[in-house]
Amino acid sequence: MLQRNNTFKIIGILIICISVVSCRTINSNEMFKTDPEFKFSEFKPSEKEYKIQPFDKLDVKILANDGFKLVDVSQSGGMTQTSLSYSVEYDGLVKLPTIGRILISGKTIREAEKMLEEKYKEFFVDPFILISVTNKRIIVFSGGSAAGSVIPLTNDNYTLIEAIAEAGGINDFSRSHKIKLLRGDLNNPEVFLFNIRDLNDMKSANFLLQANDIIYVESKPKYASKVISEIAPYIGLLTSALFIYGLFLR
Repeated sequence: MLQRNNTFKIIGILIICISVVSCRTINSNEMFKTDPEFKFSEFKPSEKEYKIQPFDKLDVKILANDGFKLVDVSQSGGMTQTSLSYSVEYDGLVKLPTIGRILISGKTIREAEKMLEEKYKEFFVDPFILISVTNKRIIVFSGGSAAGSVIPLTNDNYTLIEAIAEAGGINDFSRSHKIKLLRGDLNNPEVFLFNIRDLNDMKSANFLLQANDIIYVESKPKYASKVISEIAPYIGLLTSALFIYGLFLR
């Protein structure tokens, strides 16, 4: 009787340990969790033109004579067209040839080009400026944290649906009615919630994306497989313990 009681005690202790560990690790890969009372950001009309942000990489071409001959004036006497990359600093300034640092963050590409053309009129005849942002991208987790993609944002009219499609679509374990989009400073981001399961709820599905947006499609919890994978080592440990216990106490 004593041996049986001790066996039950060992089994009970191991079951408690397994339960505690499993509860802590069953959803250990979940990301961007929000409380049930969390207030998501309200949808508003998307801006059609991209605005330059700190840490953007800019490809800037500075051309003379209104760009007619495509002469690169950044090299004295040079006749070949070259482009140089410039980084927008943390405070929104960019350091450019001849004019030095200038505030460029918050401006659209068109506004920035027009501003620089005015600045370079002091040094060149009919300056012609071409700017492109080379490091725009978004991050898409299309099936929870297990499937992530970094997608270059080459189109200013790139939508949520296009991003999900390019990342591989919605799989059997994804929740199409729980898609989160994080935008802005990750210390205090705007968080939007999308539901694309029902056509009646897809009014916001063509939401235009911005550089550095994060899309997270929640996945269905795989409780059975996770529990089995978590407790398998403990089952082996329990079997070994019972074997040793029975071997020495027969």
